[in-house]
Amino acid sequence: MKQSNSKKSSAKTAALYVRLSRDDGLEGESNSIQNQKRLLSRIAKDKGYVDIRTFCDDGISGTTENRSGYRQLIAEIEAGNISALFIKDWSRLTRDQGVFLKLSRMVLPKHDIRLVSVMDGTDSAEGEDDLASFRGLMNEMYAQDISKKRRATNRVKGAAGEPLSPPPYGYRKDPTNPKRWVVDEEAATVVRRIFSMTLEGFGTEQIAAALSEGRILTPLFYWKSKGISRSGKMPEREPCRWVCSTVIKILSMQEYCGDVINFKTYSKSFWLKERIRNADENMAIFHDVHEAIIDRATFEKVKSKRGKTRKRKTVEGEKNMFSGLLVCADCGHNMHYHFNQKNPEIRYFNCSNYSGDRGSCHATHYIRVDFLEQVVLGEMKRLMLFARRHENAFAELAMGYSLKASQDERDMKQKVLYAKNARIREIDRLIERLYEDNVAGRVSDERFTRMTASYESEQSALMEEANAFTAELAKVNDSAMTTVNFLSTVRKYTRAKKLTQLMLSELIARIEVYHAEKMDGKKIQRLKIHYHCIGDLDIPDILPELNVCIKTRKGVAVSYATNGSFPG
Repeated sequence: MKQSNSKKSSAKTAALYVRLSRDDGLEGESNSIQNQKRLLSRIAKDKGYVDIRTFCDDGISGTTENRSGYRQLIAEIEAGNISALFIKDWSRLTRDQGVFLKLSRMVLPKHDIRLVSVMDGTDSAEGEDDLASFRGLMNEMYAQDISKKRRATNRVKGAAGEPLSPPPYGYRKDPTNPKRWVVDEEAATVVRRIFSMTLEGFGTEQIAAALSEGRILTPLFYWKSKGISRSGKMPEREPCRWVCSTVIKILSMQEYCGDVINFKTYSKSFWLKERIRNADENMAIFHDVHEAIIDRATFEKVKSKRGKTRKRKTVEGEKNMFSGLLVCADCGHNMHYHFNQKNPEIRYFNCSNYSGDRGSCHATHYIRVDFLEQVVLGEMKRLMLFARRHENAFAELAMGYSLKASQDERDMKQKVLYAKNARIREIDRLIERLYEDNVAGRVSDERFTRMTASYESEQSALMEEANAFTAELAKVNDSAMTTVNFLSTVRKYTRAKKLTQLMLSELIARIEVYHAEKMDGKKIQRLKIHYHCIGDLDIPDILPELNVCIKTRKGVAVSYATNGSFPG
């Protein structure tokens, strides 16, 4: 059989994967990134590989797959661009036994990848490694041991009053003692203004609007402007666009009184990375450790004032079950939950980006909760009736939709990912040629520095985008596999008589809400329900239509009609 060009081009392409975490750094220079690169590059060349590509993760634990270099490596392997993989030892690639088994027994053999683990003395071209499973287990045990030691160390430090978290907005580390915080006056002025405006009666949205109009950088962008590295994804909005959630977080931080609060969150186990808020009694609070930005009396007044305000925001004292599911069909922003101040029984959602509230959306997209409950329950009953009466047809329709949608999205994302990776490789070659021209005197040092900085900046941005697309591809692949699970969940609720929070979260991904429009003398509200795994499934006409009509503000009647001008 004729070999494809891609197979030919990758036949002598070797991937080097190197990784270093804070724990590995304790073992000395032998594990350094540069040492790993030199060692693996020499061995790959000795084994006849001329096209060598390096994938690197620096300062990241091997217990997680959420590593940019690792993800790029797997994407290139699955794309057929790699024929051999060189690692110093298995612990560089992963310390997770489950991931180790998947890679060694499934992923690498499936793509005919030759694996060379230098320190383990193994080469898959020479036969299987009989001790592979044992090595994976030992690497996992090592990671668990390190985690226990770090937790114990943090427990001692935290109990002694040493801050376990970075300084909040308004503070910075003391240059002479990193374990202490000192006031960052520029940011502290903003913090004082937020507390002052709250006591004057301004709401969090009004405060956010005032800070935005004053062109004040939000905390993440402020730290970035000062060259301070902080965790968290940079928001896509403008650097000076404040939101009420940021204001609320600042108003809730007792640290501004001069206190250190440790053990605010915890994880249930070594493998579960999710952080859970700790009970107040399990936190360690140390008073007056650093200089206060807000005096304690002011903080307590604000806390008391906000506590009373929060009770008025919802009827039950908690989020509505639709909170987080509703999005504006026109601008894509989330919809916020409210209740009528004069008549709290009237509860509703509207677009958080409405132009009348500092946003850019043209309409409120107002929808009553009681109307929403009837429509969604009715549509879900129709879905479940279809699933019960025509189970095979439903399964075929759902699976077909899921597979087609997943394939279309996968093809599009894969195409974009290939283009970005091709440009990344091209930039590597351009920088290499530029270096040769600089050494030969054909390009001046000044021009070399300027051009390489531009190339590296472009490459860095491309790599971040490629990582994001790789993660999205993984989600697309997973969605097709979970359609069967969705079908079993639908069967579980086929006789449900009312909506519950669990039912919504298990079946519905999001609900798009359109602005009500007048048609033939009637106001019609359009909703589009997107179910998990199968999207906005069109239920066949063999089932009865759903008709809901409810009187809203000023006696206006709003209708929803299945299969009408605005299908659900």
